[in-house]
Amino acid sequence: MTEKKVPKIVVTPPGPKAKELLAKDERYISPSYVRWYPLVAKEGKGCIIKDVDGNEYIDFNSGLAVMNVGHCHPKVLEAIRKQSEELLHYSNTDFYYQVVIDLAEKISEITPGTFEKKAYFGNSGAESIEAAIKMVRWHTRRPRILAFIGAFHGRTYGAMSLTSSKPVQRRYFFPLVPGVTHVPYPYCYRCPFKLEYPDCDYWCIDFIDEWVFHKYIPPEEVGAIIIEPIQGEGGYIVPPPEYHQKLKKLADKYGILFVDDEVQAGMGRTGRWFAIEHWNVEPDIICIAKGIASGLPLGVTVAKAEVMDWEGGAHASTFGGNPVSCAAALAVIDIIKEENLLENAETQGNYIMERFREMQEKYELIGDIRGKGLMIGVELVRDRKTKEPAKKEAQEIMFRSWKRGVALITAGISAIRIAPPLIITEDLIDAALEIIEKSIAEVEKEYLKK
Repeated sequence: MTEKKVPKIVVTPPGPKAKELLAKDERYISPSYVRWYPLVAKEGKGCIIKDVDGNEYIDFNSGLAVMNVGHCHPKVLEAIRKQSEELLHYSNTDFYYQVVIDLAEKISEITPGTFEKKAYFGNSGAESIEAAIKMVRWHTRRPRILAFIGAFHGRTYGAMSLTSSKPVQRRYFFPLVPGVTHVPYPYCYRCPFKLEYPDCDYWCIDFIDEWVFHKYIPPEEVGAIIIEPIQGEGGYIVPPPEYHQKLKKLADKYGILFVDDEVQAGMGRTGRWFAIEHWNVEPDIICIAKGIASGLPLGVTVAKAEVMDWEGGAHASTFGGNPVSCAAALAVIDIIKEENLLENAETQGNYIMERFREMQEKYELIGDIRGKGLMIGVELVRDRKTKEPAKKEAQEIMFRSWKRGVALITAGISAIRIAPPLIITEDLIDAALEIIEKSIAEVEKEYLKK
């Protein structure tokens, strides 16, 4: 499989082999999974995904922001091979591995803050959030947590209690973990307070202090504020420039821990190791997963050493910190450094956003373009004045782009999320954007200009 000939559609997807597997999936697999479209992946190399029928796609979602260094990077494969020949498992919960200690040391170096840190290892983003919740309550002895409307932190019970992205993620699962209060995220394009930045003067921060803390949630009972630095599933929403600094100041005012969910935004995706670095904020706790181990299950909760002070037995995971996953993660960190992928994410991300701004001048469907590095949201609207979401149009653009050879997905109400591997090249970007633009032009003509 070579990137020079992609995308390559040899049979209209889904092809016959894919359809056969889709029928079996429907019979045997849980219906709780929601697939974006019937892509049956077979092989991945670099920025290219190949399906079971031989079609090749430019991957513009990185397997849900997981394959940051690309699919099957040779150095990751070598690290996996070497470690798998030595030791597959012996439970980091009960014994010791050097590879886990080495990874904890490297993570301590790349996460923001020069203070002493400790790391807890689990298997996923949701588990990293669960660990953070328990750690907050253990350390602070405070029962309440502040989260944000539109957030996605996972689907296990604690993480789901913080999540407020879609009703289906919480429907019929009540009662949830108690003590969680949601406040509006700084979604300036669709401000919940009907204000406009910068004239709003960050009312969304003052609202928390003046209305939430002074009316019904005693701040001395709040253990943590948990936030995505850039809201992921909620729409790839980037807060205004001083938001995180002001939020951290508010948290410090009341002795509340600042928990940074970097599961989707971290590991170089935004052109920094962690997205919160764009705002020069040093979190008390950072949750990491997705891109850290290049597709292998691993979640990490990193905290100030003074915060991670729980006693032995308070929290653990038999498979957490699996040595093969940790070896892959060490390779990922080295690759990001050696191949200058932080710089590439920033350079290519700026190029993609500029290309979309050019499209915005031609297509009324494009309402807002936002992002940092290779975490970009393009929000589509039926009317720029009313900002009526173009939900069906976004879905159709996604579907037509896939049919033509670009694997991308949506976010929020009607945003296209752009999140290719950090190794993406300008040639592949141009090929993908040509297809996406063609799909936008068709959908606008068919849906808006009838």
